Amino acid sequence: MSPQILVLLGQDGLTNGAIYALLALAIVLVFTVTRVLFIPLGEFVAFGALTLAALQAGKPSAVVWLLAGLSWGCVATDVAVHVRDGRWAGTIRSLAFQAFYPLLMLALVYGLPLATLPQTLQVLLTLALLVPMGPMLYRLVIQPMAHAPVLVLLIASMALHLALVGVGLLVFGPDGAQTAAFTDGALQLGFVPLRWQTLWVLAVSLGLIVLLYLLFGHTLIGKALRAAAMNRVGARLMGISPVLAGKTTFALATGIAVLCGILISPVTTLYYDSGFLLSLKGFVGAIIGALVSYPVAAAGALLVGLIESFSAFWASAYKEVIVFTLIIPVLLWRSLTTRHVEEEE
Repeated sequence: MSPQILVLLGQDGLTNGAIYALLALAIVLVFTVTRVLFIPLGEFVAFGALTLAALQAGKPSAVVWLLAGLSWGCVATDVAVHVRDGRWAGTIRSLAFQAFYPLLMLALVYGLPLATLPQTLQVLLTLALLVPMGPMLYRLVIQPMAHAPVLVLLIASMALHLALVGVGLLVFGPDGAQTAAFTDGALQLGFVPLRWQTLWVLAVSLGLIVLLYLLFGHTLIGKALRAAAMNRVGARLMGISPVLAGKTTFALATGIAVLCGILISPVTTLYYDSGFLLSLKGFVGAIIGALVSYPVAAAGALLVGLIESFSAFWASAYKEVIVFTLIIPVLLWRSLTTRHVEEEE
């Protein structure tokens, strides 16, 4: 193998691995705080790419109606709960915001010249449409069964994944889409061309990891999430709301997934069901980190990206088999070296 091919494969592996690392961090974050294995994470990767592609084509994305349905469903659920409990203090403003936010998004999507907007505004509009769906799904699906066993939460997460795949087919159709690159061209380093899009992916991924580190280490909400991840019962006794922690983690995970879809959409064509395979590779990285360690999960995801890239060169027909086979020795090693402790909650 020539050095040029070796460097190009490494470049592709690092690009894919950076995306898998972000997804692995999101999976670990949600699982440690809420005990939910967030299987629908991949759908938001695909939704992010397809929504941005629709906006760049000047088409009002029907995903705004999904946002409206989820938001108004949350309002109806909260109103029913408050009517039952007879407690309305401090909730009117929140309910009003949830009710009117979809109307604002509808006005923007159907009123703005979407195709001529700067790409930065198109990305921000995509995030504004999709990121709020994470906390809404938590409110409608996970929160009512937050104290259920982990297996029940896993089944609910799988059902949510299947539902979102169907919704994705309904909203975006069966055709794939690809978005415009953030920057065209390549940076020539010796004999190796380094694509600017690759640099974008690596830079944004590294920036997000740094922001997550600062969030968890230097902000009150980040420390509250760390406390909830370490000991949910103790965090609740100290006044940390498990509902707020759950909604915040779902919002962060959804935002990371949408950004991943936006980052990879210029270099690959994504379909409504493409995100599931991407999230599974992030899950392999999360398993390497035992669904607990953020650095090990990120390193494992980078390893997955590199192995996938080199496997595609040497044995392209078996690259997926090779990648997912990684999980078997990791699970065997974990089962032999970890003492199982039943969760008290």
